[in-house]
Amino acid sequence: MRRSVPTSVPRWCAAIGALLVATSLAGRAQTIPSWLDSYREAAGRLIGAALANDFAWQRLAELTDTFGPRLSGTRNLEDAIAWIAGEMRADGLEDVRTEPVMVPHWVRGEETLEIVSPGPRSLALLGLGGSLGTPPGGITAEPLVVSSFDDLDARAAEVSGRIVVYNVPYQGYGTTVQYRTGGASRAARHGAVAALVRSIGPMGLRTPHTGGMRYDADQPEIPAAAISAEDAAMLQRMQDRGTRVTLRLSMEAHFEPDAPSSNLMAEIPGRDVPEEIVVIGCHIDSWDPAMGASDDAGGCIVTWEALRLMKQLGLQPRRTVRVVLWTNEENGLRGATAYRDAHADELDRTVMMLESDSGVFEPAGFGFTGSAEARRIVTDIATLLDVIGANRIGPQGGGADIGPSVEAANIPALSLEVGGDYFLIHHSPADTVDRIDPADVARNAAAIAVMTYVIADMPERLPKTE
Repeated sequence: MRRSVPTSVPRWCAAIGALLVATSLAGRAQTIPSWLDSYREAAGRLIGAALANDFAWQRLAELTDTFGPRLSGTRNLEDAIAWIAGEMRADGLEDVRTEPVMVPHWVRGEETLEIVSPGPRSLALLGLGGSLGTPPGGITAEPLVVSSFDDLDARAAEVSGRIVVYNVPYQGYGTTVQYRTGGASRAARHGAVAALVRSIGPMGLRTPHTGGMRYDADQPEIPAAAISAEDAAMLQRMQDRGTRVTLRLSMEAHFEPDAPSSNLMAEIPGRDVPEEIVVIGCHIDSWDPAMGASDDAGGCIVTWEALRLMKQLGLQPRRTVRVVLWTNEENGLRGATAYRDAHADELDRTVMMLESDSGVFEPAGFGFTGSAEARRIVTDIATLLDVIGANRIGPQGGGADIGPSVEAANIPALSLEVGGDYFLIHHSPADTVDRIDPADVARNAAAIAVMTYVIADMPERLPKTE
């Protein structure tokens, strides 16, 4: 079903919004570098149009409500890609196309975790992506709760035949995620029969968070799953009191043969140098328990919306702007590497790549990786975003999907930066559109649209990474 821009907000409201923003930008003339004078009007129009209604949020809600979780290999993912392609064509975007990618097809199946004794009860569980299942009938064993890999190694003599539980408090994603990705093989090294990982995220209403894991080639492969922070803490307390606990873990997880999928892209062709390309995008797949509104349907909507706004306002930059929705970021990065390989001859002509994959909460600005001169230019452009609070340029930009291409050709890289507690809902059933403010979606789309348009339209291309 094709949705139009909401008629509840008259077009004159959008025009007034654009005028107010443009006036605000004009009032900041002393803080905005003079070379951006010619872009104040376009920036005002883009921001005003984005803020005029909740169209982008409504589109995000429709995408997630209609297609739900979008794990690689599933019909949900492929139906979502087909629907988006149709909507992009209806938006008037050009060269809407898919490029085939074969993706892994991991199937969760039924899964349960129970305390058999004392006091039988069920615990919340999410198997980790890529894990194998348990034998028929499950695994019944006593848990051994550890606080770190060092603690595990120190208690190696106690591990054999037990289910290792990593009760590691969240200390930031980059620091703590190693227990999810590598915890099973570290436990198997000492004879564990399964591994349970305290979810990688803040304490949050007894909600487990899934995510990818991997097996070391030189260790036995054992089942691995995530449990809630609250249940990990409970098992810790029981162990500390000397209570003997028995768990039963049952998982049907397995791999099916690789499945066909695709990257999806659309463009606004450049008016003067169409062979030079500015690429922005996101990943369209999500983990299977989650609607994936923040990870990463929201990123898809705001990058797609940036092109739709340019098209709606008749803004055609000098260079081509391409939005790419990559497949299979969550459990393989096949879409990212396929894009790099399929577009190898374009990478030297790719001026900038931007990824939105950290949620679409209150906008803060962008992370940037590139040369000092390019950073100066991007920082200047961000002054046009003062009015929506998205003017910060952080020290690092990039993303998993753009990474292979950026590294292959030293392409300047941006990433959308936002506030909010992204990891509270990350990879969990709590990742729904209800937790996203429509105004934040609009402001993030506006920020991306302005940054992308100016970079694509500048007389000289953004300097390459040193």
